Amino acid sequence: MKNTETNNNPNQHQVKLIPLGGLNEIGKNITVLEYKNDIIIIDCGLAFPEDEMLGIDIVIPDFTYLLKNRDKIRGMVITHGHEDHIGAIPYFLKEFNIPVYGTKLTLGLIGNKLKEHAIAGNLITITPGNIFKLGVFSIEAIRTTHSIADSVCLSIETPAGIIFHTGDFKFDYTPLHGQRMDFHRLAELGNKGVLLMLADSTNSERKGYTASEKTVGIALENIFRETKDRIIIATFSSNVYRVQIIIDAAVKYGRKIAISGRSMVNVINVATELGYLNVPENVLVDINKTKHIKDEELVIITTGSQGEPMSALSRMAAGDHKAIQIKKGDTVILSSSPIPGNEKTISNILNKLFEKGADVIYSDIADIHVSGHACEEELKLMHALIKPKFFMPVHGEYRHLRQHAIIAQDMGLSKEKIFIVKVGQVLNLTKNNVVVSKETVVSGNVMVDGLGVGDVGNIVLRDRKLLSESGLIIVVAAVERGTGIICSGPDIISRGFVYVRESEDLIDSARNAVKNRLDQCQSDGIKDWSALKGAVKDELRSFIYEKTKRNPVILPIFLEV
Repeated sequence: MKNTETNNNPNQHQVKLIPLGGLNEIGKNITVLEYKNDIIIIDCGLAFPEDEMLGIDIVIPDFTYLLKNRDKIRGMVITHGHEDHIGAIPYFLKEFNIPVYGTKLTLGLIGNKLKEHAIAGNLITITPGNIFKLGVFSIEAIRTTHSIADSVCLSIETPAGIIFHTGDFKFDYTPLHGQRMDFHRLAELGNKGVLLMLADSTNSERKGYTASEKTVGIALENIFRETKDRIIIATFSSNVYRVQIIIDAAVKYGRKIAISGRSMVNVINVATELGYLNVPENVLVDINKTKHIKDEELVIITTGSQGEPMSALSRMAAGDHKAIQIKKGDTVILSSSPIPGNEKTISNILNKLFEKGADVIYSDIADIHVSGHACEEELKLMHALIKPKFFMPVHGEYRHLRQHAIIAQDMGLSKEKIFIVKVGQVLNLTKNNVVVSKETVVSGNVMVDGLGVGDVGNIVLRDRKLLSESGLIIVVAAVERGTGIICSGPDIISRGFVYVRESEDLIDSARNAVKNRLDQCQSDGIKDWSALKGAVKDELRSFIYEKTKRNPVILPIFLEV
């Protein structure tokens, strides 16, 4: 969408809106609002690594801008408890001491994460309908419907006007908990006047409406009624509604329930303690004691619906799970749809499960999953209710944002009032006007690998990629101090390049090439180690490429004697 710069009236109040994540990507949602000496943050999520991010566990936003402005931050407001909106909070709170506002279940899930990281956290509970102030900003939480309970959208009064953030939503007219979206309040806001709306774009390419969660209950109940053997169901641990549907079906058909997967156990414990899950007594059993229960009397709820390599379902499919082994007659249900990029890993899991004799049911062949995000007609309804003067699509890859922009045009907004921006760009909001600033802030991905946060960057990833593609060659030689004479070696060690015992001629030839180059360096009077290492790398790289057309990582090691 084409946006034009205009000169702001210096007498008008200017609010900055800065997305630090969640645009042109799925996950890592975080948005910053700033006015003079006040900053508030909406959501703070993680993203899962892309295929080329070898060894990376999760990806979190870059907090550099917020670190530079830490004294301005008045608080963080969370729309709901999914990982892409709360997953980075423990890493954030290690650097900042600010209050975090959210609904009861959302804070329960956040609190559980903070315990794992040994962080106390200042968590403040809000309920739909609450209005609270953070600095100059007045924030109202409004009930919405999504695939997790206690989700809210936000109406934020600023000196420039009202900013409305939908959070993740769909219009579910028959939600399981019975609490529908507050249509009346949304219409009131639309009549009052909203300057800018930020809206979920995940399903903007899908026509029609998203089905109600109740349709999944009907499909799962049919499966329970017809299945006479063990049932294993994988779903998102945070989808509390789906878990309740499974529990209800299990109880109705006389089955015990075992839980597998740490995140699933944690979420079920938190949701049960807070009253969001109803689990009758004597229904749950220890996953390690299921051998004593008849197959027709057992349901296992597990993590791994996205094929995550270390998840419980992946370990079951590989035969590595300590308590559960997949066997012929099992019915395995994947009650989810693939997150973009996970299709291959899920396909691998499906194949392994089929090979072990299980009957596998997934979203392509049964109505066992519905999305938590609004489709095209629901997005149109949100636009009709809120009637924003300006619009910024969020929460999606570029194609999702672009399609949502087209939907906004269909609803009457001109191109000049629609802003498709990138992470780190700044929107300047004044009364009755929104423009893209020339200013940008530091943003991007911070990669978490084990306990390391941000210590793996593009250079390390490049090396990992090279190692994974062509392997490693180590050249070891002993060099006499002062003279530079080679006392021993060079020896060549190969890892992930060729199997040495079957490639002795190649290794011997490579060793001779390196030795000749070192002899030449000695003749030329070269004694500097960095120069010697550079010469060895150049010689060996050329030799290896000529013989194999490969480019392994070459690491010379000289021992001084």
